[in-house]
Amino acid sequence: MKVFRILVTVVFGVLMVLSCSERQDFDQLDDLEITPTYETSVFYVKAQESLINRVSGLSFFTQDFNFDAFEEPFFADRVLSGVISYELENTTSKPIEISLEFLDENENILDTEEFRMDAAPTSTLIRDVSYGPTGKSLDIIKNTSKIRLVATNLGDGSSTSTLENPAIVLRSSAKFTLDLK
Repeated sequence: MKVFRILVTVVFGVLMVLSCSERQDFDQLDDLEITPTYETSVFYVKAQESLINRVSGLSFFTQDFNFDAFEEPFFADRVLSGVISYELENTTSKPIEISLEFLDENENILDTEEFRMDAAPTSTLIRDVSYGPTGKSLDIIKNTSKIRLVATNLGDGSSTSTLENPAIVLRSSAKFTLDLK
């Protein structure tokens, strides 16, 4: 009787394993599309009003930012699209103009973004610039090796904002979507 129970248990177990399984299809991996989105900060610039007051009518701030996002072929060959986002705040008493030049390795200008902002009080200026099928050419950012920022005081050099710690703040971030297939 004990042998019969063991035999029934083994037969029942084998039937359970065979009846609940089907042929596995491991080729589904070939149909999988992976398109992750990567986000990173590009730059952050803050200029106090006291610095801006030192110069009027000329650029009060100029800086080149290294942009090596597409230096790695793995990334450059797989990018599908991208968005560069800008946030500009002005709490100073100065109207300002900011120019961003996208430069290749020979310092040729590939693209330009211009920002003009009145003196405070103003709301934060937000701009998203798309690259790829729904925006500007991806070649612009693929070939950019540096971004030159030039900020100009369009006002005088004597007025002072009544707000606490008046400054101009420009933030930038980027999101890129890749095809990993």
